[in-house]
Amino acid sequence: MANFYTEHPELKFHLNNPMMERICQLKERDYRDKDEYDYAPLDYADAIDSYDKVLEITGEITGEVIAANAEGVDEEGPHCANGRVEYASGTKANLDAMVKAGLNGMTMPRRFGGLNFPITPYTMCAEIVAQADAGFGNIWSLQDCIETLYEFGNDDQHSRFIPRICVGETMSMDLTEPDAGSDLQSVMLKATYDEANNCWRLNGVKRFITNGDANLHLVLARSEEGTHDGRGLSMFIYDKNDGGVDVRRIENKLGIHGSPTCELVYKNAKAELCGERKLGLIKYVMALMNGARLGIAAQSVGLSQAAYDEALAYAKDRKQFGKAIIEFPAVYDMLATIKAKLDAGRALLYQTSRYVDIYKALDDIARERKLTPEERQEQKRYAKLADSFTPLAKGMNSEYANQNAYDCIQVHGGSGFMMEYACQRIYRDARITSIYEGTTQLQTVAAIRYVTNGAYAATLHEYELIPCAPEFEGYLNRIKDMTRKLEACTNAVKEAQNQELLDFVARRLYEMAAVCVMSHLLLQDATKAPELFAQSLNVYVNYAESEVEKHFNFIRKFNAEELASYRK
Repeated sequence: MANFYTEHPELKFHLNNPMMERICQLKERDYRDKDEYDYAPLDYADAIDSYDKVLEITGEITGEVIAANAEGVDEEGPHCANGRVEYASGTKANLDAMVKAGLNGMTMPRRFGGLNFPITPYTMCAEIVAQADAGFGNIWSLQDCIETLYEFGNDDQHSRFIPRICVGETMSMDLTEPDAGSDLQSVMLKATYDEANNCWRLNGVKRFITNGDANLHLVLARSEEGTHDGRGLSMFIYDKNDGGVDVRRIENKLGIHGSPTCELVYKNAKAELCGERKLGLIKYVMALMNGARLGIAAQSVGLSQAAYDEALAYAKDRKQFGKAIIEFPAVYDMLATIKAKLDAGRALLYQTSRYVDIYKALDDIARERKLTPEERQEQKRYAKLADSFTPLAKGMNSEYANQNAYDCIQVHGGSGFMMEYACQRIYRDARITSIYEGTTQLQTVAAIRYVTNGAYAATLHEYELIPCAPEFEGYLNRIKDMTRKLEACTNAVKEAQNQELLDFVARRLYEMAAVCVMSHLLLQDATKAPELFAQSLNVYVNYAESEVEKHFNFIRKFNAEELASYRK
């Protein structure tokens, strides 16, 4: 039987990272729930064993049910009738299997019916689901919108809404509008307070809403009349049971066919405020988007794993000129590069998720009691690391998913262009990952300040102090040299004092920083488990070195006066 967790030992390796002990201690509040819930862990070992078992269940469902339904779901897709969405038959079966297995509300406290999992094992589940069917992954993983409601909603909202997600109801985040895509401060969906009924009313249109006919929606709307920027926006909770929102249509998309992307019409829909007025975009959507971006990073890694598995299996089976094509250098070069990018991107994903886990757990503890000075310092450190690493994880993994899916088709040759092979679905599904929840260009905008203020360089220098296996010291020296080139380019651009120049080369600086970070993380992983990662370390450092050299040469030789020729 296929199991998308046990078949990939790299996942268990990341689950057992030493940082998980601190994460479990914080998330479980020193394991206090064991006295109230018989399924709560007794200690760290028990917690890891629980995560492992749930991941194994997820791996079995994805391998046996979701993957088996993927092609049918891709062909059938969801349907829209009378303002409502009906999922494809395979999607319904997938949801039923996940709900029966109790795989909902995974990160929510047990008092609401959740599993109280940290972000890291939940993110692993999201990766595994996306490997089987990225479109279904969107529907299932949007449950993590409940994190934002938990963080900013009140106790009454917690008690009414969180248990519903824990038993399998679905969520969406309704942000984008026809005239407000990346520019969310231009959102104009109108929110007016209904004094007579003591509620808010929403009117307007939302577009490109993933899983737009969900049970519960988090909605960004303009609550302050006469405003035109982000300061006039608030976050609202809309309950489908209250009515007032119709699905005008489902978009006809290139990929992720199982995931209904909807245009929604709000007609005096009843809603309630989540958190405080005017903080919808400034505070709440930023938190919501960071969680979503980590989710897309996980989806991208799942797609990269699927691309690698499909390419590897085909290359072993397909024979040309009297031997399997995996024996040809042109083919095994592609396969090795796919695997190296997969391992590097996965290392970045889970390092980011661990940073998120620590700061979020401390944030949650701060709602119960005052943090100690040491805890406040720890919270500040990991919040900064999470904020700086999230755009790297989302941007780079989504780009790698596209590159790996491209190479997967190339390994298949002409067969890869035929619809009966899964690689074409993986290729189509991957394309959206570098667009939604913030394009790669917007991830660069989010990350560039950490390049220019030296935050990434400081982290890289900290990584340089981590011991590596003696046989890998040559790689460490090469990564140090890559970091020096990043710093040289950064300093040269800053010294030019030309904002347009900085904006123009930002993507190159971003990628230099990212490949340096991933090279270090892969070095740390290879030191601990050379049998899993030594080969990828070699391939990836060769690749990263060439990428850094390419960008280094471009930036150092580029004259700001040349910008004019690019504007045409």
